[in-house]
Amino acid sequence: MNALPPSSPRPTAQPAPFTVYGETLPSRLMLGTALYPSPAVLAESVRAAQAGLVTVSLRREQARGRTGERFMDLVKDMGVRVLPNTAGCHSAKEAITTAHMARELFETNWIKLEVIANDDTLQPEVFGLVEAAASLARDGFKVFPYTTEDLSVAERLLRAGCEVLMPWGSPIGSGRGLNNAYGLRLLRAHVPNVPLVVDAGLGAPSHAAAAMELGFDACLLNTAVAKAADPPRMAAAFAQAIAAGRTAYLAGLMAPRDLAEPSTPVVGTPFHTPAAK
Repeated sequence: MNALPPSSPRPTAQPAPFTVYGETLPSRLMLGTALYPSPAVLAESVRAAQAGLVTVSLRREQARGRTGERFMDLVKDMGVRVLPNTAGCHSAKEAITTAHMARELFETNWIKLEVIANDDTLQPEVFGLVEAAASLARDGFKVFPYTTEDLSVAERLLRAGCEVLMPWGSPIGSGRGLNNAYGLRLLRAHVPNVPLVVDAGLGAPSHAAAAMELGFDACLLNTAVAKAADPPRMAAAFAQAIAAGRTAYLAGLMAPRDLAEPSTPVVGTPFHTPAAK
């Protein structure tokens, strides 16, 4: 077998690093920290995923009686950066207040901004999202907005000061994958130099690979790993899928065709000519 030329991207089991807000993350896989059966399983899953960062909901941790210090001790033991989020907020004002509390508690100006429109779909409330993003950016936050694939919303968030966008694949926890691959592809083409992270709805490693093949920079997921029968093994599977999808994107995917194209050359192939009657 011929070896790959030195210039070709080498397949890897680890998601390659990428840069956001001027900082390089060690991986293109981000994990949520909810729903795991135990802290030990969470820690093992993060290690198996070689995650670049983990997200944590300030409200969820407070509701469970777990303090930020205790959670930060767990995160420090894993050696992974924490990205607090404003999950559960339904207005800009609510999200802004929660973000400021999270900055004090977790000692970081990175925030995953969620403003939810309704409880059935957990769809982003884009008007409040843009308002909150602009306010937080003025206050020195590095905002990671959970948004839709809408191009006008993307432009408004970028003008508000966001340097990364996190469009949903499908509703949070649904496991439906990429509901609007066409819209996500348009978004990637519309903002080619902006880091894009598919956030929410990924239920299988193949969904993550598909997102990376579209040219997205990273994936954030939670339920698909936390609720798996074997979370660490599933985390490793997602890491491999993200690495494969990224490598495929860099290698250049073939364009789909409507008709067949022979892979074996027909020039010089002997043909049988039926005898004349």
